[in-house]
Amino acid sequence: MLTEKDMIEINKRFDKGIVVNKSSLNFTIKIVESTKDWITQSAYLVRAIALDHVFEEGNKRTALAILLAYFQASKKAYDIYRVEKIVIDIITKNIASIEKIRRMIKNAIR
Repeated sequence: MLTEKDMIEINKRFDKGIVVNKSSLNFTIKIVESTKDWITQSAYLVRAIALDHVFEEGNKRTALAILLAYFQASKKAYDIYRVEKIVIDIITKNIASIEKIRRMIKNAIR
């Protein structure tokens, strides 16, 4: 499970790591801590970062990097194009449903 510090460090790869929506990040971290299911954890984090714009800049890239980190940590093979499409679809289609995001993540597993 990624901590707030981990996510800030990931965002620093793309921008300055400045959190502008701390309440969304804190709420999401509490939810993530309450489940052991990596797909649910990553779904909540990706949704919060991509839709709630947790960081000043680099939210899409940070969401993608976090999702990839979860795939790698779980040792699941994935289709990089499907994973990229998840983040793009969440943003362009304003997908907020955790269940839908979970299904999208499951569909990216090879």
